[in-house]
Amino acid sequence: MSLSSYSPLRRAITVGLIGVALPLAASAQASWPSKPVRMVVPFAAGGTTDVVARMVGQKLSVLWGHSVVVENKGGAGGNVGADLVAKSPNDGYTLLMASGSITINPHLYKNMPFDTKKDLQPITNVASGPMLLVVPDNSPAKTVKDLIAMAKAQPGKINFGSAGVGSQVHLAGENFADAAGIAIMHVPYRGEAPAYTDLMGGRVDMMVGNFAAASALLGEGRLRALGVTGKQRSPRLPNVPTVAESGLPGFENNGWFGLFAPAGTPPAIVAKIQQDTAKVLADPETRAQLDSMGISGVGNSTADFAAAMEVESARWSTVVKNRGLTAN
Repeated sequence: MSLSSYSPLRRAITVGLIGVALPLAASAQASWPSKPVRMVVPFAAGGTTDVVARMVGQKLSVLWGHSVVVENKGGAGGNVGADLVAKSPNDGYTLLMASGSITINPHLYKNMPFDTKKDLQPITNVASGPMLLVVPDNSPAKTVKDLIAMAKAQPGKINFGSAGVGSQVHLAGENFADAAGIAIMHVPYRGEAPAYTDLMGGRVDMMVGNFAAASALLGEGRLRALGVTGKQRSPRLPNVPTVAESGLPGFENNGWFGLFAPAGTPPAIVAKIQQDTAKVLADPETRAQLDSMGISGVGNSTADFAAAMEVESARWSTVVKNRGLTAN
């Protein structure tokens, strides 16, 4: 019903309410934040989600004039930290820096402690980029084809580490196995960093890890990169082929990190967080820092972020079903 179809009295009341609401929204946006903001990372310290959160949080602290305090609340593939935020006051002072696991877990866990769509408000995709297929430096697998051949020769014997059940590192490994048609065993950890420790120690055979964390560990006696999961080779590792050009045509698996707030957070505050995060990501220094990690800043609108999550959710639903995955 259009505004012109209302009675004169109702029309006057509606216009009056809009006139009151607009200044209130502007006031809420201008006055927030008036105290420190908590940013929850649902994984252990040291992983890429944590690094991105601390980098962006520090720059938002400067912009807002109030500290952004990063807290690590790992467990259940990101569900523990996400649940904490979902059940926090929706005043904008508790935020979540999540990874792609937020679109994975609803398909994987039979009993979710919260409803992603109903209990969390997407704000913006902060950063995105390819992942990296890595093995211990002393692994007999020198190429992606070598690794696939090894796995096919020993069904179920090759294992891969992850940041936990439901993490995007977990599903990236499953996605690779699904595309390669191999049976490999998942070994979950409470965060990405401890998984790399065991990978370098030879207790784990392979990982499809977040680019920043995995690439930082390349070198003699540590890790070897077999393939990049993006469409093109990474400028950071130009000599490392893509997985697609290494025997799995069309394969692509990007990781991402995004900001969320509890559902019901005032739209003006959500808009301010999105706009200020976009400002931070547009800063040349921030871009350079992200580039050094092999990922790129995004800072898209709340609507675009929510739409992209729907696409991701549908994709992971298919992988979970194909691999017969389940949790709890």
